[in-house]
Amino acid sequence: MRPLPSNLAELLGPLAAAVADARATDVFVTSDGAVWSDDGAGSTRVPGVRLAPTEARDLAVRLIADGGRHVDEATPTADVRLGEGIRVHVVLPPVARAGTAISLRLPRVRRVTLDSCGLPAPVISALRAALEERRTLLVTGATGSGKTTLMAAWLSEASPRDRIVLIEDVAEAPVEHPHLVALECRQANLEGAGEIDLARLVREALRMRPDRLAVGECRGAEVREFLAALNTGHRGGAGTLHANSLADVPSRLEAIGMIAGLAPEPLARQVCSGIDLAVHVRRTMAGERTAALGSFGLDARERLTIIPLEDAR
Repeated sequence: MRPLPSNLAELLGPLAAAVADARATDVFVTSDGAVWSDDGAGSTRVPGVRLAPTEARDLAVRLIADGGRHVDEATPTADVRLGEGIRVHVVLPPVARAGTAISLRLPRVRRVTLDSCGLPAPVISALRAALEERRTLLVTGATGSGKTTLMAAWLSEASPRDRIVLIEDVAEAPVEHPHLVALECRQANLEGAGEIDLARLVREALRMRPDRLAVGECRGAEVREFLAALNTGHRGGAGTLHANSLADVPSRLEAIGMIAGLAPEPLARQVCSGIDLAVHVRRTMAGERTAALGSFGLDARERLTIIPLEDAR
């Protein structure tokens, strides 16, 4: 069982039993009030639990409020961290047309290590070598593939003398390290003031003298700040990125670079100089994980390309 403090169990209400299941990686409430649980091999319906529309909405509002943010008709989507790393995302009507949708991402019960990530031995060896050589790592994959878990396991094995500054939109990565500084974005208040985004936190982190800088998910303007940091002496860090395959990583970086105001050619040169190794992780329908490794290069048009190093299936 996953240990839940009494106040958290009370807050979760009808979801507490599903969240307490140590096998669960995700718990969902769909718009019809049904509750689903995923143990890593696909979602199954939780029997005997169904939330009425008002009950689901009230639960969503309480969960978000407990995490220090707000959700209502004017701001119908939000995500927060609860307890020891439970990530909660909610969508209210009318954005969720049929009814309130709640998604919970649950931390692992056991400590995350590279050896427990379920990846092939050659991939683990390559990752440990990258850690020792202070190479910068980009972990890619789809939602739920294990990107954040792998990055956390990798950083957790860094030397205790290394100062790690970890930046996330919502704190999720279970990094276990004696010298970790974890920063989390802040949502704007009801008056629209006070927001602190990833790009600003990356800039703030550089003033904190990190030995290893990590960004939980590159998806917007922060990629410009992150790449700038990686090209000015900050080696051995890590980041994650959503991508469908290893071959798709260059185009995903180009798309995000455009959001940040980076043209493809200068983006390509910064990536080649700043990121040493990409590892793309994928979860099969059976719950197994595979990985592909690659390094970045330039094609004939000076655009970003990726060179597969090893493919473990």
